[in-house]
Amino acid sequence: MRAFVVTKYREPLREASVPEPIVGDRDVLVQVQAAGLNQLDEKIRLGEFKQILPYKLQLILGNDVAGTVLQVGAKVRSFKPGDEVYGRPDKDRIGTFAERIAVAEEDLALKPASASMEEAGSLPLVALTAWQALVEQGNVLPGHKVLIHAGAGGVGSIAIQLAKHLGASVATTASSSNAGFVRDLGADIVIDYRTQDFEQLLSGYDLVLDSLGGENLEKSLRILKSGGKAIGISGPPDPAFARKAGLNPALRLAIALLSSKIRRQARRLGVNYEFLFMRASGDQLRQISALVDDGVLRPAVGRIFSFDQTPEALQSLAAGGIRGKAVVALTH
Repeated sequence: MRAFVVTKYREPLREASVPEPIVGDRDVLVQVQAAGLNQLDEKIRLGEFKQILPYKLQLILGNDVAGTVLQVGAKVRSFKPGDEVYGRPDKDRIGTFAERIAVAEEDLALKPASASMEEAGSLPLVALTAWQALVEQGNVLPGHKVLIHAGAGGVGSIAIQLAKHLGASVATTASSSNAGFVRDLGADIVIDYRTQDFEQLLSGYDLVLDSLGGENLEKSLRILKSGGKAIGISGPPDPAFARKAGLNPALRLAIALLSSKIRRQARRLGVNYEFLFMRASGDQLRQISALVDDGVLRPAVGRIFSFDQTPEALQSLAAGGIRGKAVVALTH
């Protein structure tokens, strides 16, 4: 079957003919109809995560899928051929930039009935990231003040809507051209990151969701109230993540050192820093489907590319400027 692969880190994606997926007893074979593009795909291509995600090359890239079930393993009970599903495959089994993929039953959900395949394909990774940041790690409650960076991006556009649904007051950073878009999603305060300094304008926040890292993350710590939390999705990874991921002692030490500066700054300010590397979850996607069908969350698809354009689509993602999510659509 056709797929787009990484054969060497830092090199462009290239098309390859690869073997058909092997379908285990608890696996679902999905005909891929849409695959979302994520910053994670680009970071994997560049080799930025090779220490914590030691993939064997050649690797089929792609972390989001929506499509139709072709076949199910002998022990699968939740799905049948013909079902329309979506999901984020487990990190060890990515590869949605392909015609077909086998996904563990527990990582899939029926796609939202009200969403197109492209909309469903845009959702899994970013919606799970927003859910795990705001609901699980952030414990966002009515009345909380939440800052979401890069509100017009893939994660930001869903996180704003989810934070509002949870009853929070939401501030976001965006370009002036995207101010109307993020307000429509529910942002109460919009800060133009090109001309305004969010650190001068905000204070007393309960939670910051940071997708940028570096200086942006350091400044984010300073707008939190005492006991507040910054959750970083672009790093640096922290010791709790290294423990959960079961990394070896040498890697754990390296990760502790990587994040020591930001954790020290957080301690000094009386706030917390946590790294989030989202995990696959069909259960959470079922809850997200319900929110989409209830009109609480609306997918934001900024651009649709054809399957042949997958390498260019990933390049355009790296260049920035796409509102919401870019999606590759496969027609069969």
